[in-house]
Amino acid sequence: MTEQTASTEHTAPAEPTPADPTETGPRPLGQVRDWPRSFADRLTAPLPGVRAMARLAREGAVRPSAEGLRDIPRLPFDPEPLPAVDPATVAVTWAGHASWIVRIGGLTVLTDPVWSRRILGTPARITPVGVRWEDLPPVDAVVISHNHYDHLDAPTIRRLPRDTPVFVPAGLGRWFRRRRFTRVTELDWWEAAELRGVRFDFVPSHHWSKRTLTDTCRSLWGGWVLTDTHGQRVYFAGDTGYGHWFKEIGRRHPGIDLALLPIGAYAPRWWLRDVHTDPEEAVQAFQDLGARIMAPMHWATFVLSSEPVLEPLTRLLAAWQQAGLPRDHLWDLPIGSSRLLD
Repeated sequence: MTEQTASTEHTAPAEPTPADPTETGPRPLGQVRDWPRSFADRLTAPLPGVRAMARLAREGAVRPSAEGLRDIPRLPFDPEPLPAVDPATVAVTWAGHASWIVRIGGLTVLTDPVWSRRILGTPARITPVGVRWEDLPPVDAVVISHNHYDHLDAPTIRRLPRDTPVFVPAGLGRWFRRRRFTRVTELDWWEAAELRGVRFDFVPSHHWSKRTLTDTCRSLWGGWVLTDTHGQRVYFAGDTGYGHWFKEIGRRHPGIDLALLPIGAYAPRWWLRDVHTDPEEAVQAFQDLGARIMAPMHWATFVLSSEPVLEPLTRLLAAWQQAGLPRDHLWDLPIGSSRLLD
């Protein structure tokens, strides 16, 4: 199931007051924990009501028009060999959508790996994967933002060795343990774990979770902040709407060097505003975070919504320029390309 948004027909539930991550140390790796049956109290907007569903069905605005699809051949795709790195170097490679190869602190970390050509309920990907699976270095860890099909892809997960360390939101560990993964670490918002000197902090996002008809909000959703021993810091937002969490993430994790932020799957706006940032909101989120560099993602891969396929980048570039931000601090990478942090 690809994600759909919440309408604003009802008042959102109150949010819990999170603890400060400096109050507790990293959680033990692989710890099996008890979680609430539902995380619906973490929603920052209500889920769709009957009227919103009826309006979507009436308007039928879930895919771009033929004109909106005509720029598919122009989407940025430029695969290249992965750059050589040492343990002090941070490098990122965009494989497409929300899938990144992040090399930090000597680790190779995959974010929301989706190497499948097709996901449930969505047309086949409109650009190939930017890095062939067989060209990946050994994977040291995987982070998952939430359980929607375009972020948690079972066929891709099956390719991983079962002893791969996996970092997942609270409540999602049993999905992996059922598939015989042996090193699964579940975290709540503002909790952290460490692997070979790299810290994995799980942070909030404005989103939700659902994978079947009966598991709405049964697991949590969020983003990840990865920090190496030199203090180099990469923020992977996962999937999120715009809201107050960005300033709080920036306050608790100052000095983010690189923010991987979603810019696509935002139209129609009345339907997707609560769960997906549009390009202008992504620029605002970047500023709220106080990050140094932004790399856009969550576009140019799957057709999940009705905006023209090239529009997210066009609007992002305009918003970036309007905000007066340095052009070289925006890494609008083609799929398959890499950058190294200074």
